[in-house]
Amino acid sequence: MKKLLLILVACFAFAGAAFAGQVNLNTANEVELEALKGIGPVKAKSIVDYRTRNGSFKSVDELDRVPGFGKKTVDKLRADLTVNGGAAPSKVEGKAKAARKDDSKKAADKK
Repeated sequence: MKKLLLILVACFAFAGAAFAGQVNLNTANEVELEALKGIGPVKAKSIVDYRTRNGSFKSVDELDRVPGFGKKTVDKLRADLTVNGGAAPSKVEGKAKAARKDDSKKAADKK
């Protein structure tokens, strides 16, 4: 039942990101990033990890500093990305979210 609920939540997140216009590099989670064409789970995780270690993106161009992204990829994604609007997560918040996510996975695995 929990897996079904998780799948349903992920579907809504995908749909929300697809219709919301631009995705904010500073606030998007992995699921929201994966909704973009050309970004899979590995690249989405790389973006979130980079943001956690280095803080907020100042511009979309900084995405080419993330492993797996080059200037051509950034140019293809530019229209779908933004760094404006909404509060950017701090490094501490990012680490706290990662810890909660790991705890949730461990609890789900036990069931």
